[in-house]
Amino acid sequence: MAVCLVTGGAGFIGSHVAEHLLGMGQDVVVLDDLSGGFIENVPKNATFVEGSILNHKLIDELFQAHSFTYVYHLAAYAAEGLSHFIKRFNYENNLIGSVNLINASVNNDVKCMVFTSSIAVYGAGQVPMNEEMVPIPEDSYGIAKLAVEKELQISHEMFGLDYVIFRPHNVYGERQNIGDRYRNVVGIFMNQLLQGKPMTIFGDGTQKRAFSYINDVAPLIAASVDNAAARNQVFNIGADVPYSVNDLARIVAEAMGKPCRIDHLEARNEVKVAFSDHSKVQRIFGRREEVTLEAGIRATAEWVKTHGARESSIFEAIEVTRNLPPSWARVKKAMS
Repeated sequence: MAVCLVTGGAGFIGSHVAEHLLGMGQDVVVLDDLSGGFIENVPKNATFVEGSILNHKLIDELFQAHSFTYVYHLAAYAAEGLSHFIKRFNYENNLIGSVNLINASVNNDVKCMVFTSSIAVYGAGQVPMNEEMVPIPEDSYGIAKLAVEKELQISHEMFGLDYVIFRPHNVYGERQNIGDRYRNVVGIFMNQLLQGKPMTIFGDGTQKRAFSYINDVAPLIAASVDNAAARNQVFNIGADVPYSVNDLARIVAEAMGKPCRIDHLEARNEVKVAFSDHSKVQRIFGRREEVTLEAGIRATAEWVKTHGARESSIFEAIEVTRNLPPSWARVKKAMS
């Protein structure tokens, strides 16, 4: 039996990965600071440790106590647009915390580290994005994710630490934190509809993304360490078909049984079209039938309606206010 550490295991994707690992017969330790996750998300048979990946002393103690075989690193603050305005927070949580885990993995002979990066590393103008493209990230979040990828590659060459890197995109599904106003547009839309509010869209809504259902992503991440051909490789993972944000809003409203009311806000600085090619992951892991967007949204909507609306959290530690989107600036002004 392997002993697996799952960082961010009280969060959305992390809790699903932890659940699948337990189903595979693995021993699972979840590390999460509960800043964006919830204790009820942690699978009941996992060992839960509340703490931050920024606490390198805690990290070292955990690794020495549990002799982890594999590390699944999913803890992150994944808000691409907001990352421009929280650079210090972004790099501390998404880069320095990752380095703490890489150091401990090397020092404690971890066999493989699985890391969830992001298609944010590609930047704009490269669609469909494939793993052979030169990454040109356009936001601080993407830069941090790319830096961790490079650290893993160097650590493999220098110390022999194996890794598997996944670049998921726009993942949605049950256990998503619908109270986060800065990321995960599906959850934002559903939370707004539950509160009788219009769905807010930055710009004209023609920007396109491929939205990925959690059950198409988490099982593959969990099983990746058992695939020898996946070692020391980078994979795009997620849905193939892109949809406009306007189309997404209509599908979400229908699944929630609510009128499709949209409030278009001033456009923000973001990649206009982003979707990726998955031929590499299909070649190594095999082709799998995807859940359609309509079916995945319906399943998510049923979970959301059962659990109810969440109060939208406000990020209070904005570091740069210049060019902050007006809707976020209004929130910041009201808090000051």
